[in-house]
Amino acid sequence: MTQSTDALFQPIKLGANDLTNRFAMAPLTRCRAPGHQPNALMAEYYGQRASAGLIISECTMIQPNTSTFATEPGIYSQEQIEGWKLTTKAVHEKGGKIFMQIWHAGRAVHPALNAEENIVSASDIGLSGELQTPNGKVPFTAPTPLTVEGIKSIVNDFRQAAANAIEAGFDGVEIHGANGYLIDQFLRDSSNQREDEYGGSLENRARFLFEVIDAVSAEIGSDRVGVRLSPLNSYNDMKDSDPEAWIAYLSEQLNRFNLAYLHVMRADFFGVQQADVVSIARQHYKGSLMLNMGYSAEEAAAAIEAGTADMVAFGTGFLANPDLPARIKAGAELNEPDQNTFYTQGAEGYTTYPTMA
Repeated sequence: MTQSTDALFQPIKLGANDLTNRFAMAPLTRCRAPGHQPNALMAEYYGQRASAGLIISECTMIQPNTSTFATEPGIYSQEQIEGWKLTTKAVHEKGGKIFMQIWHAGRAVHPALNAEENIVSASDIGLSGELQTPNGKVPFTAPTPLTVEGIKSIVNDFRQAAANAIEAGFDGVEIHGANGYLIDQFLRDSSNQREDEYGGSLENRARFLFEVIDAVSAEIGSDRVGVRLSPLNSYNDMKDSDPEAWIAYLSEQLNRFNLAYLHVMRADFFGVQQADVVSIARQHYKGSLMLNMGYSAEEAAAAIEAGTADMVAFGTGFLANPDLPARIKAGAELNEPDQNTFYTQGAEGYTTYPTMA
C-alpha cells in the first residue's frame, strides 16, 4: 500500500499569506538573468510553477558587484524592480504566491565577475579551490573582514532589498542564511574568527542575522519574512564545531521574531557532516517550519502528518516538473531533470519541461 500524499494538499497560513498547499518550490539558481536583470523568460519559468503553495525565488543580489554566478538576478535598481514585476504578475495571475530570497555572497564573490572588488566576510579566511568563470577557472580571493560600520551598511542593504521586493510585487522575502554565503559566514565558527561583538559565542555570531531580521521586519513586517539555515551543509568550505547546539540556539531565538517561517536544510550536499537537526529545530522552533533536501512526496507528507514539518520545499522536482503538485496527486510519472541545462542560457531545460498531457 502506497503512502498517502494528502497532507501536502492541505492549505496553510504562513504569516501574512494564505497558501493553497504545503508544496514550496525551493530557491534554485538558474543563471538566466544576463546583466543581473530579471526578464520575461524568468517570468514564464516562475509562472509555469505557480501551483506551488509558495515559490521561493533564486538567490537575488542586494548589492551590485556581489556576483558569484555571473548571471544571477539583483534587486538593487529600479530597472530590476520593474523586471521582477513580470514574474510576480505571472505567478499571481495563476493564483500563486512568491517570496524573494535576498542574498549577499560574501567571500564567494569573485572579482572576475564584478566591475569592482567587493569581497567581504566575517574574517579574512578565503574559500579554497577555484571558480569557473567566462575566462576559465580562477582561484578565489581572500575577503576583507567587515568593519562594524560595514556590517551596518549591509544590514541596511537587506532592508532596502526587502522594500524593493515588495515594490516589485513579491508576497515576502526569505533571508538567505545558508550554504556558506555572508550571513552563514558569520553564523558558523569555521569562517568566523572575529573577536568583537560579532564573533566568538553563538550569541555574537548570530548578531548579524538578527540585525538583518530586525531591519527587514521593520520595513515589511515580520509575518512576510522567512529565514533559511543550513546547519550541516559543508558547501563553500563550511562547518560548525557543534551544529546541534547551533540549530537549537537559533531555532529558540528565532521565536521572538514572529516570522512567516523557518526553512531548514536537513543535510549536507556532500554527506560530510551528519546529525539529526530536524528534530532539534522542531523541538525549539514554535512557528511554521519548512524542511528541504531530498524529500519524496510520500516522506514529505508523512513529516507533515507527524507534525515534524509544516511545509516541505522541493528543488529539482519543481525544476523538471512545472506541474509537480498535479503530478503527485495523479500518481503520474515525473520528468527527469537534465543537469546539463541547469545553468545554461536560454529556454532549453528551463521553460521547456512538459506538463502532463
